[in-house]
Amino acid sequence: MCDAEASMTLSRVIVGVVGGAHMLMIAGMIVVLTAQPTMAKPEFTAQTKKPFGFCHQKPTGGGALTPDGEKFKVNGFKL
Repeated sequence: MCDAEASMTLSRVIVGVVGGAHMLMIAGMIVVLTAQPTMAKPEFTAQTKKPFGFCHQKPTGGGALTPDGEKFKVNGFKL
């Protein structure tokens, strides 16, 4: 293989690796930008007869769970 052919092959490998890295970065950005925060579900309040604040740290629901909320989740969403 001559130097010109080796140079072209190396260039193609570099372009392929850089292109793949860009695709991974774009895919990662899509996942991050489209992820939804944890939200309280009205069906759980109907099921348990408990307010959103029973399971969530915010009384309006969503976000981090309280210890009771963690237990509810681990128990398959049953009290």
